[in-house]
Amino acid sequence: MSPDQGRRFWLTRALAAVGAAAVAGCDQIAHSPKALAVIGAAEQLNRRVQRLVTPREALAPEFSEAEIAPVFRPNGETEPSNPDYIALLANNFADWRLQVGGLVERPLSLSLTELRSAPGRTQITRHDCVEGWSCIGKWSGARLGPLLQRAGLKPQARYIVFHCADEWFGPPGRGVPYYESIDLIDAFHPQTILAYDLNGQPLPMANGAPLRLRVERQLGYKMAKFVMRIEAVESLAGIGRGKGGFWPDQGYEWYAGI
Repeated sequence: MSPDQGRRFWLTRALAAVGAAAVAGCDQIAHSPKALAVIGAAEQLNRRVQRLVTPREALAPEFSEAEIAPVFRPNGETEPSNPDYIALLANNFADWRLQVGGLVERPLSLSLTELRSAPGRTQITRHDCVEGWSCIGKWSGARLGPLLQRAGLKPQARYIVFHCADEWFGPPGRGVPYYESIDLIDAFHPQTILAYDLNGQPLPMANGAPLRLRVERQLGYKMAKFVMRIEAVESLAGIGRGKGGFWPDQGYEWYAGI
């Protein structure tokens, strides 16, 4: 195990333990300003340390074909009930389009066929879940960086937000929409892709069809599934509860680097 892999292994385990504790006691944490302050300080320290000791384009470990899990375990939502998503699924996503907008010069509307023709990458990586499990899969997708260059980010853009089809805490069509965000350093990382294939096959619904984010140097809850729209923004303050993602709004760390 290389020093970088060793650091990733132990940091993953430590974050998983913290995450499990947070899940178990999320109610108490959510109502404790002191606890939230400690979590926020730890998040900032994690981000600063990782970017201090690791080059911006350092790659997450990649694995061999022989190490791919026979079944890739899904995380989070596995079957969105949003009526618009169900209609797109019924047509095998033929009418689905990825919208790229916000602070961009040239908004995009891309079909799956167009995304498959965009600059892409295939990588065999390990998904590390905050619940403590890991799984290795082979992902193919369009690299996010070239797509953002194609759209032309405006100078004030600082974050990329992923708006998704799955909803939580409510009836179909009226729940809380799932969203996630990353900064431009992670957005332009060579392993950050919008995955449309898993293990050589079109992405299954349980794993986020038709498109999911893979940002390989962060924990699994950052890997937004069922991506419908990408938005470049200057601030995260006006989205959801302003913490940068559905789970960060519930008390998780926004930056989950490993």
